[in-house]
Amino acid sequence: MAYYTNTASASVIERILAATANLLHSAAARYARYRIYSQTYAELAELGDRELADLGLSRSMLRGLAWETAQKQTGV
Repeated sequence: MAYYTNTASASVIERILAATANLLHSAAARYARYRIYSQTYAELAELGDRELADLGLSRSMLRGLAWETAQKQTGV
């Protein structure tokens, strides 16, 4: 009597699960980065022009500053 063990299917399943886990982790990291960006931008946008000038900022700098903050806080 002959026996056959198919180890290739387990390997394929493991790779699919690893890829799915990686995809979910990546999506969660992007969402966390977006949340930080969105919150930071909203808080900065609430400041008046005078307050921004006191900080040495202009309105045109807000998106870039919010994005930079989100990247630093998420470690990207």
